[in-house]
Amino acid sequence: MRSTKQLSITLPHEMAEMVRSKVDSGAYASESEVVRDGLRALQMHDRALEEWLKNVAAAAYDEMKADPSTARSAEHVRALLAAAYRSSRVAG
Repeated sequence: MRSTKQLSITLPHEMAEMVRSKVDSGAYASESEVVRDGLRALQMHDRALEEWLKNVAAAAYDEMKADPSTARSAEHVRALLAAAYRSSRVAG
């Protein structure tokens, strides 16, 4: 039994050209290799996001639920981010 399955996909011209250019450059032997590598990258991204949600976001939520005084309003967070941005612009 085959360990692969053939699919037919349609890509926007820009993406199709990107795939073709990866093969033409010699970085990949075939269009299928390019797509498989892209799907592996997407899989890694999804796993990293899932881990962040489980380990960071959920923990922060649980902490806030346990002690609501640790919560910050959206306005407060925006102000902190704006100040950090302004400070980084001055320093850089």
